[in-house]
Amino acid sequence: MSVHVKFETPEAVATKIYELVQACNSSKIKKGANEVTKAALRKNAQIVILAEDVNPPELVHHIPLICDDAGIPYAYVPSQEFLAKEANLPGGVKAATIALMDINKGAKELFDEVVELVGNLKA
Repeated sequence: MSVHVKFETPEAVATKIYELVQACNSSKIKKGANEVTKAALRKNAQIVILAEDVNPPELVHHIPLICDDAGIPYAYVPSQEFLAKEANLPGGVKAATIALMDINKGAKELFDEVVELVGNLKA
């Protein structure tokens, strides 16, 4: 497990997280460590999603700490490439981390489910 990963995410939970990203990809999404860090510090993010395969992991290791302080839920997914694809970023782009700034009304139930699942993993 990488330095920045605080808990393991089962495949079923990761799939739900990808579904949430896909459901919100028409909403405002911040991508990259700098933008996500700013969104978390400003407490504007609804949820932060980090890829486990970030190299070097020091790029994002501070983000879970900021999220904990700000009360923002965060989750992990296995792949930067797949995260970027689900966030509807151009082909060949990787996303070490993204922040969902708005949760669509249609995705609210899925968002609540993901937050609960992730909360259980952290406990």
